Amino acid sequence: MTETQDTPDDSAETELPPRLSGHALIADYVTRLDGSPGVYRMLNDKGEVLYVGKARNLKARVSNYARPSGHSARIARMIFETRRMMFLTTRTETEALLLEQNLIKQLKPRYNVLLRDDKSFPHIHITGDHPFPMIRKHRGKRGRTGAYFGPFASAGAVNRTLNHLERVFLLRNCSDTMFAARTRPCLQYQIKRCAAPCVGKITEAEYAELVEDAKRFLEGKSTTIQQELAQQMQVASDAMEFERAAALRDRIKALTNVQQSQGINPRGVAEADVVALHMEGGQACVQVFFIRAHQSWGNHDFYPRTGSGADEAEVLEAFLAQFYDNRPPPRLILLSHPIEDEDLMIDALSQKAARKVEIAVPKRGEKAELVENAARNARESLGRRMSESAAQAKLLKGVAEAFALPAPPARIEVYDNSHIQGAHAVGGMIVAGPEGYIKSQYRKFNIKDGEVTPGDDFGMMKEVLTRRFQRLLKEDPERKSDAWPDLLLIDGGAGQVSAVHEIMETLGVADIPMVGVAKGVDRDHGKEEFHRYRARPFALQRNDPVLYYVQRLRDEAHRWAIGAHRAKRAKATMANPLDEVPGVGATRKRALLQHFGSAKAVSRAGLNDLMDVPGISEAMAETIYNFFNDRD
Repeated sequence: MTETQDTPDDSAETELPPRLSGHALIADYVTRLDGSPGVYRMLNDKGEVLYVGKARNLKARVSNYARPSGHSARIARMIFETRRMMFLTTRTETEALLLEQNLIKQLKPRYNVLLRDDKSFPHIHITGDHPFPMIRKHRGKRGRTGAYFGPFASAGAVNRTLNHLERVFLLRNCSDTMFAARTRPCLQYQIKRCAAPCVGKITEAEYAELVEDAKRFLEGKSTTIQQELAQQMQVASDAMEFERAAALRDRIKALTNVQQSQGINPRGVAEADVVALHMEGGQACVQVFFIRAHQSWGNHDFYPRTGSGADEAEVLEAFLAQFYDNRPPPRLILLSHPIEDEDLMIDALSQKAARKVEIAVPKRGEKAELVENAARNARESLGRRMSESAAQAKLLKGVAEAFALPAPPARIEVYDNSHIQGAHAVGGMIVAGPEGYIKSQYRKFNIKDGEVTPGDDFGMMKEVLTRRFQRLLKEDPERKSDAWPDLLLIDGGAGQVSAVHEIMETLGVADIPMVGVAKGVDRDHGKEEFHRYRARPFALQRNDPVLYYVQRLRDEAHRWAIGAHRAKRAKATMANPLDEVPGVGATRKRALLQHFGSAKAVSRAGLNDLMDVPGISEAMAETIYNFFNDRD
């Protein structure tokens, strides 16, 4: 978003007599509007934003809502609830489009289409700041120099591609620190997945050729690479260098396997996102296929909120604007349906990409086949989701009946702790609702309270819940958001339930229903007992679907907490003492490890030995020496 969008040319908010509402209110606003481009907001009697829209011409656009008839049921309801409007004018129509989508993501109006899954996609990164570049998976901000290739639809798609690339191009995947500390080849070299540049098994120039080949492959030039490898193999064979010829043969075979493993390989489309929409029963699924370098790099499905009855053009246009808000658009976007303001969308995406972006709705040929394939996937994905949603709704209704809840819970939070004799203690929270697990809402809590006795599950649970609900109370004291749970499930019996109730009462949120899930007398899976505060424990029938559902929730919380604990323990195990030394960054750490061979040897080194290391001054040597010898 440009500066002119952050600070629009003009803004206006006019209070009108409370007797005006709906069509009459909008008609009154129209008399004071002009033909400028901009964004308008419709608000209800509570000041909540109902809808955010853009306009090439505010007066013409808003006057459409002033008509008493001819609207869809969705628009008619929105007009009926409108009690106030706000307007922001912009310099250009493109600015209006971008500002509209920013406001939609920020305000989440009820009648707008909203992309709820805003995850980032992984890329392949070949580093550019080392003589022997590393190939790795990357997600998030591009903070390191080098070449980035993507996006890939999932971490699995990246891992599969990396696996093939390592076999073909023999690039290293170890960190720079590990590279600097190697004295002999690792297992990757033994299984022919790395050229072992760390110990001089390949020259810098030869390794650079491998890096260049890998980049060319990721740019779609694999045929040229195969031809060159075949020529090199023939030359090596003619020179009776049979070992080198065999190695080249293996690389050609691996490259062939890569090409065969790709599902869709369009010859006429080098770079594109294929975006197909399917709508049914008031729900929508958008399927996105990523085509890069004439190869399919996977697909991902999205389920935007459809704004209570938006049509295909509106859903798809809103999806594109929000999807590419934090992602670079490709050169070509193939759509299953036309959008209303295609020229504005092209202009906005072209500005973002700093090059021409094309949007097309193909009717025939290879591009149309790609769109049809994506549309079929969207249709099948939405069908599965609707089926799962129906089953989930039935389960949640059963949960409400089993635990005497006033209504089926829209948000269930499940808590668990994990530690080994109190060490590396972590609390975990998972969230489930009408659409299944809401993994974007999962949370990990590192136990920080120094007063918690190691192994004290009550103390750990107290810290987790206190931190969780103190934050909720701070962010939403009136409980208007959907972040508040309708049911808490904790692992434990009557003692845990009483302790948690005391915590919740102290925080002033004891009205939230809470149930403890405890194993039966013989701790048999399937004989769980359920505990509520000041109520007799009870059990469900062994074949009750609600029992199986609660078991799955508890097991998922246990899996999440154990995973967090293992990650924390592994990080502590792999921690390098040099990371804690003031003033020692990546370069100095690399120099120290190259000189001494290990962090342990550095810790035992004398002052004079430390000063012998390139890049370590006398003052820095004293700092390092004092750090490991407890001297001020």
